[in-house]
Amino acid sequence: MPKNKTKGSKAERELFKMFLDENFRAVRVAGSGVMEKADCDLLVGKIGKKYAVEVKSTSSIFKYISKEQIENFLIFSEIFGLTPVIALRFNREGWFFISPKELKDSGKNFVIELSDLKKNGKRFSQFFN
Repeated sequence: MPKNKTKGSKAERELFKMFLDENFRAVRVAGSGVMEKADCDLLVGKIGKKYAVEVKSTSSIFKYISKEQIENFLIFSEIFGLTPVIALRFNREGWFFISPKELKDSGKNFVIELSDLKKNGKRFSQFFN
């Protein structure tokens, strides 16, 4: 498995465990990051709360996500009545959570910068409680 796929899978498993530890029910989506039509990484819920989660991990201070991927993610979330969430883990900074509408347009991609996340992103307990 390529290094970035391994890193992404590790991040998904880490976040999956965080949700379980907080008494959510969670499912990792088979083929996410590999198959063309896997439009999110995790499905997560508690009574009254349902989320589609796109998981991203990076060692850079920027994370670029294609507009097509976000568009598919939003359509998927809407079809299933889920709240879309982008979960980002920057090396040595921990997890941040944002709504996709908080991504910035950089042309053919969306981008999120670590400095913006530190100001506007939410931590797990802030976003999900």
